[in-house]
Amino acid sequence: MTKDQTDAIRLIQSGLDQLGHSPGALNGQWGVRTARALKSLLAANGRAAALLPPGTLPWISEAKSALGRHEARDRSWLMDWLKRDGRSLGDPAKNPWCGDFVETCIRIALPDEPLLGALGSNPYWARNWLQFGQEVQPIPGAVLIFERGSGGHVGFAIGQDDTHFHVLGGNQSDAVTIARIAKSRLLGARWPATVPPRAQRLPVMKPGEYLTTTNEA
Repeated sequence: MTKDQTDAIRLIQSGLDQLGHSPGALNGQWGVRTARALKSLLAANGRAAALLPPGTLPWISEAKSALGRHEARDRSWLMDWLKRDGRSLGDPAKNPWCGDFVETCIRIALPDEPLLGALGSNPYWARNWLQFGQEVQPIPGAVLIFERGSGGHVGFAIGQDDTHFHVLGGNQSDAVTIARIAKSRLLGARWPATVPPRAQRLPVMKPGEYLTTTNEA
């Protein structure tokens, strides 16, 4: 995050605090309390729907803000980024953090989205995301859950080719990347319960544009 972005968020936080909608610490970091404070302000003025305007989905914006970050090279940055929602699995260099990545994006972008049952208690286990929200066909922004032996992988759908989904996720080649994952491995596609699904098809992408992953992804 650049200094200009940090200063802009701190200014928003200061304004929210002055208007009686506490965002927590005025630290220039967009977290759950700041998002809830903004939602409270908008709701007080009858504008709650403005939280999800047309355009890029907010959880995808969050995911893209970490694109390219590597668990070793950017370890400290990633640890701070993954803790913004108030909890984290821990050191991404020592833990499988794809679920932590998805949870952070969802909780920051949609602070009132319920994570129930096993997903609420352990969002770090990829297959628990099969309990998230509502079932959908793979569409842009959907949470995709894949098998990997007895475990799994989870990330966000952004495209497809004939045989693979193109997935924006964490712990893909030890970093936040866009990776190709075989469609045959898909266990399910889920969408937030608090957001109406958008009637969009996954865009077709070139198979050679991204690496095919078989381990973390």
